[in-house]
Amino acid sequence: MAAVSGWAMVAGRAKSMTALSGGYYYRLAGLSFALAMLVLIAVLGFAGRAKQAYGRVRGAASSLFDRFRAWRKGDRTTTRERELYFQTMADAMPEIIWTADPNGMDDFFNQRCFDYTGLTLEQLRGASWHEIIHPDDLEGCLAKWTSALQTGNPYDVEYRLRGKDGGFRWFLGRANPVRDAKGEVVKWFGTCTDIESQKQNQQVLEQQILERTTQLADTNALLQEEMLEKDFARRELDQQNERMMEDLTKRSERATMLAKMGELLQNCASLEEVFAAALGFAPRIFPVVRGAMALLNASRNLGEVIGSWAECQLPVMEFEATECWALRTGHPHLVAAGDLTAPCAHAAGVKHTYLCIPILAQGETLGILHLQATDDVPQMNASELSFKTTFAAQVGLSIANIRLREALRTQSVRDALTGLYNRRYLEETLEREMRRAARAEQSLGILMIDLDHFKNFNDTYGHDAGDAVLRETGASLTKGIRAEDFVCRFGGEEFVVILPTADPETSRTRAERLRTKMRELTIMYQGKSLGMVTISVGVAAFPAHGTSPKELMAAADAALYEAKRGGRDKVVVASAPVMDEAAMPGAGKSGASWN
Repeated sequence: MAAVSGWAMVAGRAKSMTALSGGYYYRLAGLSFALAMLVLIAVLGFAGRAKQAYGRVRGAASSLFDRFRAWRKGDRTTTRERELYFQTMADAMPEIIWTADPNGMDDFFNQRCFDYTGLTLEQLRGASWHEIIHPDDLEGCLAKWTSALQTGNPYDVEYRLRGKDGGFRWFLGRANPVRDAKGEVVKWFGTCTDIESQKQNQQVLEQQILERTTQLADTNALLQEEMLEKDFARRELDQQNERMMEDLTKRSERATMLAKMGELLQNCASLEEVFAAALGFAPRIFPVVRGAMALLNASRNLGEVIGSWAECQLPVMEFEATECWALRTGHPHLVAAGDLTAPCAHAAGVKHTYLCIPILAQGETLGILHLQATDDVPQMNASELSFKTTFAAQVGLSIANIRLREALRTQSVRDALTGLYNRRYLEETLEREMRRAARAEQSLGILMIDLDHFKNFNDTYGHDAGDAVLRETGASLTKGIRAEDFVCRFGGEEFVVILPTADPETSRTRAERLRTKMRELTIMYQGKSLGMVTISVGVAAFPAHGTSPKELMAAADAALYEAKRGGRDKVVVASAPVMDEAAMPGAGKSGASWN
């Protein structure tokens, strides 16, 4: 949005429009309208809409452009008429539309901009727009916009924009220069498209499963038994019918591929690998049917198609869980061509026979395997149902295993109360970051933080209030650090912050900032304020105060001890490396317990 530097409401919209001269506005309307139509089509294409919707938008854009050309030829002579016509076209756009002069000063915004930001032109012109861009995205936006103004090149950038409700949403901002006959930039034209849904991450589902080795053994036993049955049937029928033998041979090959797929899925390390393997094997295991896979979202109320093969035709990529009978019942659901008894709403319009099989793991439904017959093979062989259910079971088991590993990994490195990294993660990270700092010949800062008089909170308000203080402290520390820093709960009311590349002075400055922010923090418990919370901070840095994790932690712990002995609510920097932890005067529990 003018690298969002062009965001504003047009306060007194008619007044702002009237400020444009008649001839200039006439040219601006023509350029802006043409580009707006192109941008609208591009945005809808980017959002992944279906080809039919894309065609309708192109038709609408063409129709509006024809009307604009007719309007230019007509007898519309007054400035007010041109302003109203242009503004009506821009306000009809579902995206945020803006224009700026060659120097980057915004001069027009459509109604979408006003509705989302709730701000006025005067509030956002100049550098004030920085305040509605997420701090983590601001630097990239400024770099993009500055480069575009200098080079005259178009750009696109993703960033989070704060709405009038105070929340942030992701947007894709695009801008193109409008040039005159001499090639000089006379106007910037851009759009901002809401892409929040594309940024959302799938939440990890918590689930319990049987021992992995038992599951794998049962699955392998089932596959081996099925393969033996198919081989026996093939030998029996081989003497009777060559065609039947060929059919059984193909079935055996598919069973082998199913077993290979199961072995491959067992070794997948991510959901992306599971989906790639399953969708890669599916057309070979089921060569005469089309198919697709859909998974339930974290809320388990919406199915999302993750992939398909053989040009499977599904009318929607997302559907309500209640729109599939297999998801409702937990059993395979077959719908014959033309049968209107119990069709699945998500497959409305599918003319061929189709089968939906739930993807299950430990009795929990994760999604569906959707299979469709073709014109060449219009019927589905009921004898192949076991292949299809086994295929779905293999996929479900692999998804469940990966989600369980991810959940266990998260639990192993996160503190349950505060959500911060725990001591185990601290030890691993500090070792790694110190080696990295040594290789790069850089500093590494350590802040050891202790809540002052924390016992008083527990004694006065109870342990639940103490837990609330710990949670709010962790949140405050997290907000006050850089993206590359690490905050860990060391134990009890102690926290450790790792500051890559920070020297002693920089570490001290950041510690002071965190201490000041804690004094400003208001913690409420059962509707009452718990009073001011203060912290004492010990600061140490590699290599100035130690060349090993043990030495560095001991130095920070000694500095923390000095801060608490000096009256608390202080920041103290370690004065010298602590080489012998046992000999350190007044060494606290943190340094003594590092090993």
